[in-house]
Amino acid sequence: MKIKPLADRVLVQPAPAEEKIGGIIIPDNAKEKPLRGIIMATGNGTKDEEMILKEGDTVLYGKYSGTELELDGVKYLMMRQSDVLAIVKE
Repeated sequence: MKIKPLADRVLVQPAPAEEKIGGIIIPDNAKEKPLRGIIMATGNGTKDEEMILKEGDTVLYGKYSGTELELDGVKYLMMRQSDVLAIVKE
């Protein structure tokens, strides 16, 4: 199934939460929600705001940003481009 976000929305696949910190295994209920992800699909933007994000970009976003979706067993977030805080350049 393919999803094409509309207007200024993007589909983000969150990075997996860290399972270990310095040799200590973190239980599922104590893991923090990841704040980093990869853009999987983008809309075309709006007449007032050009879409500057593109598929494959690694981004940082706010802790409570986006709407959670699950497709084919994979969790995604749908959010507006303005909810993205930064593009991570590696």
